Amino acid sequence: MVRMTVRTPDPESGWLSDDELEIARRRVPILYVEAIPVRVDAVGNVEHLGLLLRADADGVMTRSFVSGRVKYGESIRDALIRHLEKDLGPMAFPQLPQALVPFTIAEYSPAPWSKFRDTRQHAVSLVFTVPVAGECDPRQDALELSWLTPREALDPDLLDELEGGRSAILRTAVGHLGLWP
Repeated sequence: MVRMTVRTPDPESGWLSDDELEIARRRVPILYVEAIPVRVDAVGNVEHLGLLLRADADGVMTRSFVSGRVKYGESIRDALIRHLEKDLGPMAFPQLPQALVPFTIAEYSPAPWSKFRDTRQHAVSLVFTVPVAGECDPRQDALELSWLTPREALDPDLLDELEGGRSAILRTAVGHLGLWP
């Protein structure tokens, strides 16, 4: 059984009402950005990966990434910054590179056989790792941000806590960053 996270509505979404979004989700794929925040040392080596802890409507705790929709007319860079600030707080100080390239693309589907699952919609997500230099104070519906070493991030029990198939994305991130223990 797949559990979905209840998201806090964005009062300044500037995009679609809840009813309009529901109709759009049934008709067209929605573009998302996802980010795994990372802490790096002085020479840029990744030391820790950050995962958000959330509770769904039933009180089930799940782990996830920073994520959200890209608004009409919004650049990928602006969407990433907006969601990083929304989920991690204004003092996280994300360090986006000049050449912004996702390390993977995930296609979420309501189909039960889908590797990446979202019961609400068909969504395509550009997934990034983003160094953050400041203090992270999770906002919106996140309870906390956990900083994990690569070894801790690959713990099977922790991977089971990730929603919608994101455990495969986290393993891909660790490999992409060259952090296999």
